[in-house]
Amino acid sequence: MEAFRVHSGLVVPLDRANVDTDLIIPKQFLKSIKRTGFGPNLFDELRYLDPFDEEAPSATRKLNPEFSLNMPKYAGASILLSRENFGCGSSREHAVWALVQFGIRCVIAPSFADIFKNNAFKSGLLPLELDEAVVDRLFQQSANGEGVNLTIDLDSQQVTLSDGAQVDFSVDPFRRHCLLEGLDDIGITLQREDAITAFERNHQRTQPWLFNEVKL
Repeated sequence: MEAFRVHSGLVVPLDRANVDTDLIIPKQFLKSIKRTGFGPNLFDELRYLDPFDEEAPSATRKLNPEFSLNMPKYAGASILLSRENFGCGSSREHAVWALVQFGIRCVIAPSFADIFKNNAFKSGLLPLELDEAVVDRLFQQSANGEGVNLTIDLDSQQVTLSDGAQVDFSVDPFRRHCLLEGLDDIGITLQREDAITAFERNHQRTQPWLFNEVKL
């Protein structure tokens, strides 16, 4: 998992509350458990004017020019700005994978659905909760045509806004540690690899019958 320490990026606004996981990545794209290939279908129903054709998935589709993620001024944006209760709905990890594969490193919102929030931390995506007044301010700057660029310092837990103002935030200490070190669940387990190996060797020595080959 890619570590998250200090990230500077352009903000792309998605001004709606209760963005659910089916909107983030619709159910028809959940046929794979691999963590690849979901980026092109992020917000599929909003990004495209024509529906996805399963019989011709590689066909050229028409982008919706009114959708923020398709607008040239937000090209390369890596920070998504949204409203409260982002990521509600079903518990699909694919929603986080789609955001990450599109290039989003952080989602800013006043609040997140708990399961989405946990999935985000486990995949290197920072779900950053900021006060609603700050979120309103960022949306207003975007609406005024300003390119909103932020610097997010997870170590110091501070966001530096485009005008130089700094906003403090708080992240669970364990989740913060995992993001700073780039540790997913497997990475956390591998930190105890020596202890696990020692346990297995002792287990095999004291209870060898459990390791006998079963002949059918």
